[in-house]
Amino acid sequence: MKCTLKAIRVNKNLTQEEASKGIGVSIETLANYEKGITYPDIPTLKNIEKFYGVNYNDIIFLDENYS
Repeated sequence: MKCTLKAIRVNKNLTQEEASKGIGVSIETLANYEKGITYPDIPTLKNIEKFYGVNYNDIIFLDENYS
């Protein structure tokens, strides 16, 4: 099932602070990924997949213009 990055985090009952530490990015960076303002590079994407236990193809990355 495809989910947004934020939905994956919330479904795992994690705060942005907990998730950002687990992924190895700042809270601000994670927030920008969740809002579609910026996108993770490949090494960070691999960390996201490993930390959340999801495949890249199951993550919906929002466009910053998404309403």
